Amino acid sequence: MTIKAILFDIGGAVDLEFAREMALDGAIASACGLEGVRVDQAMVEEASDQAVAAFAPDLQRHMIEALCGAEPATVARVRHRVEAMTGNLDVFQLRPGMDELLRRLAARGLALGALGCPPERLVRAGIAALFTATLDLPPPACILVGDRLDKDIAPAKAAGMATIQFRSGRYRRQRPRSEAETPDAVATDVPELEAAITALMERKVR
Repeated sequence: MTIKAILFDIGGAVDLEFAREMALDGAIASACGLEGVRVDQAMVEEASDQAVAAFAPDLQRHMIEALCGAEPATVARVRHRVEAMTGNLDVFQLRPGMDELLRRLAARGLALGALGCPPERLVRAGIAALFTATLDLPPPACILVGDRLDKDIAPAKAAGMATIQFRSGRYRRQRPRSEAETPDAVATDVPELEAAITALMERKVR
């Protein structure tokens, strides 16, 4: 079936999420410190890598438990503090070159879908008009671009979509555990992503 739409899980692919990840890491370190647990940047990064490698459904909780122990009351207090520090965080960092790629894809007649992002952030980034609010297309007519194998790639593959893993940020080291989590292509920057989209579209036409 011909590809007619590209769906983007915004965080990690379109949005760099660098500031968000830095803020979360800093908040976790600070909240652990208030519990008398001293952690440094290397320890936070290690906890993050462990959570990603473990495919933790709740990355934040996994990191906190690794850093300050799994005692429920302590974990709950740290989580509450982290939420207070980051709950209203509203940042969006458009990946360099992504704006131009989105416009090229739209110019090719492809519908673009945005997943997992409040519309106002896309408006502020100047790209909201490029995305279609509602897509009424069968899954085989779509390509999903996402950074997480467990929450992006696997569900999209199960639905029948072609998939591209954009290796970026915290989840760049995530690797598939099974065929169900194996993407059709992998990209690490915008040129690679454009090439992967083009290759998958050509493959579908054959």
